[in-house]
Amino acid sequence: MTPTSPPQPSHYVMSMVIIGVLFFIFGFVTWLNSSLILFAKVGFDVDNVGAFLIPMAFYLSYFFLALPSAVVLKRTGMKKGMALGLFVMALGSVLFAWFMGRYSYHGSLVALFVIGAGLALLQTASNPYVSILGPIESGAKRVAIMGICNKFAGGLAPYVFGALLLSGATAYAAKIKDTASPQARAILQHAFVSRAVLPYVVMAIVLVLLAIWVVFSSLPEIRPADDDHPATQGALRTRSIFTYPHLWLGIVCLFIYVGMEVMAGDGIVIYGQASGLSLDAAKHLTTYTMAGMLVGYLVGVALTPRFISQQRYLAVSAVLGVLFAFGAWSTHGATSVAFVAALGFANAMMWPAIFPLAIKGLGDHTEFGSALLIMGIAGGALIPQLFVHLEEIINFQLAFLLVMVPGYIYILFYGLRGHQVGQPAHNGAIDSAAAAS
Repeated sequence: MTPTSPPQPSHYVMSMVIIGVLFFIFGFVTWLNSSLILFAKVGFDVDNVGAFLIPMAFYLSYFFLALPSAVVLKRTGMKKGMALGLFVMALGSVLFAWFMGRYSYHGSLVALFVIGAGLALLQTASNPYVSILGPIESGAKRVAIMGICNKFAGGLAPYVFGALLLSGATAYAAKIKDTASPQARAILQHAFVSRAVLPYVVMAIVLVLLAIWVVFSSLPEIRPADDDHPATQGALRTRSIFTYPHLWLGIVCLFIYVGMEVMAGDGIVIYGQASGLSLDAAKHLTTYTMAGMLVGYLVGVALTPRFISQQRYLAVSAVLGVLFAFGAWSTHGATSVAFVAALGFANAMMWPAIFPLAIKGLGDHTEFGSALLIMGIAGGALIPQLFVHLEEIINFQLAFLLVMVPGYIYILFYGLRGHQVGQPAHNGAIDSAAAAS
């Protein structure tokens, strides 16, 4: 790979704006899942395990498509790859609308997998793009700015699609339950599910327009440059990717983190219902988690890397995650739900810290390493499934605690030690200098 320099200052702001719009879009699409979980429970009459097939189908696509996405990006470059990702998402949205119109739950899961595939391509390109758009030591700050766009969209999604898909859902669910005739019940459920058709068609059109905009935009094509330290320039071109243990530990860390994030963002709707909240109240809970993440991002942007390094902030965030998880377990009702929402604050700076730390010093392996990290997003598919299966046999609060605390403890390890494993000694010096600057 021939490295090129980051964009000039005149292009830097516009590049950040364009990528910010893309992060807004995939934040909006991603956090629709919480609304779809409740939507499926009413419209398709599935239990929690069945409803959580929605995030499972969505996030598993990252595992299967991340590496093919890296191959595609090698041919298209990051800019065209982002546009292609938007087109694939548009295709998935059309498929979702089509299957909803035919009352096919399994078909809709396939469509969500396709949407996730487009997002895998988009994220495989955009996350490293933001990380290498400037100095790697401030990568967490740039990713956090993108996270603000992402989570602001995530906070809007439950309200927008809650109004479109879940308006009067409690009464509608009661009406379906009280209908004795199977045929009449099927008609009611089909009518409810059909609410999703038009919104997803509109979303497909918006995604196509955005893809065209990206193609013809001034977004520069940039490639990751090799590490500038003279002692490592040759090694970066010859080392195997398997010789970067901090990357592999980072992949595990990202897998766990995404599971924690989905539990706090999507899982909160199920947690809220189990805590006694009505469906109409639970449908907006994701917004509170997103609000916590927004506050967390703003705090993180203000503090890193000027006052605290991204790895130290990651460790602090993990400790907060443990404390909030114990808070949710030790309280009840709305207070317990509030602790789950507060995990949004704890989670906010985890992705922005993990991703730059994991790809640091990879040189020519940056794109492939990024794709491996994107595969770790599959944690959002598997960890919530562990929770919904556990809560069938033990108390839901204890199940939540047993899933969340070990995960945050591993993230703490990565923030304190894991990110340094196998790294050249000069990297630690750079980190310390960045924290002190």
